[in-house]
Amino acid sequence: MAPKHFLQLRDFSRDELAYLFGRTRWIKERFKRYEIYQPLRDRTLAMVFEKASTRTRVSFEAGMNQLGGIAINLNRGDTQLGRGEPIEDVARVISRMVDVVMIRTFEQTIIERFAAHSRVPVINGLTNEYHPCQILADVYTYIEHRGSIQGRTVAWIGDSNNVCNTWLQAALLFDFNVHVSTPPGYEVEPERAGIFDTSRFQSFSDPMQACRGADLVTTDVWTSMGFEAENAERQRDFARWEVDEEMMANANPDALFMHCLPAHRGEEVAASVIDGPQSVVWDEAENRLHAQKALLEYLVCGRVSG
Repeated sequence: MAPKHFLQLRDFSRDELAYLFGRTRWIKERFKRYEIYQPLRDRTLAMVFEKASTRTRVSFEAGMNQLGGIAINLNRGDTQLGRGEPIEDVARVISRMVDVVMIRTFEQTIIERFAAHSRVPVINGLTNEYHPCQILADVYTYIEHRGSIQGRTVAWIGDSNNVCNTWLQAALLFDFNVHVSTPPGYEVEPERAGIFDTSRFQSFSDPMQACRGADLVTTDVWTSMGFEAENAERQRDFARWEVDEEMMANANPDALFMHCLPAHRGEEVAASVIDGPQSVVWDEAENRLHAQKALLEYLVCGRVSG
């Protein structure tokens, strides 16, 4: 029987994601009460990093340990990938030795090739195209603070990157709307985003208009990993796309602010916003831990009750 993978958000149905949110809440509540819950005893997670990470590594490693398992960290220098070993061969070997694999890499095709030859579930810890674990935590965070996200409006301000692409997939799964505002030349590419139904997506040239009536305003750094050579150009192009108090005032009065972090205060977001009362970025960051524990439990153990 082929393993279940989580390579992009739409790999899971709305029902599966709702189940994960329920498990996230249950697991988080036990964690806050210091109650031990270890369904993954004697199980091993291999974490393969071709891109550097703070939150992804800590959340997966701590999460696997808290669930009773072991996490092995591998970077490009620790494997034969850097010496040209085919990704298919790496997948065949690693998946015979561990129970689940998380990969943080470059092109989506890399993780797809790995998954096609893996005996165990593979999780996308970030690719150039998608960041499903981040949006899993983000949607859960919204639900935790405001209830159902169905029918709500999310304003994405800035670069149409992997996080933006995954928000667009989430909108179709959960029936909410996404307003995207990017500088000219940085617009959403629906095919790259993996969406072919744009009914939940609207583009705005003016970020202020995109924020109008939003229930959540979110952004990311202007220069993602791999685009450092464009940093000076992007600083000029994105100057009008800083989420500040004026933009937040255009959103609904109880709108939340999110950022996947790391953040650059004074660039994509004003300090008064990310450190202000509408910001839930620290809850959002913590929820990576709990949402990913629910994901690991589901991929390894299937649906559980409790």
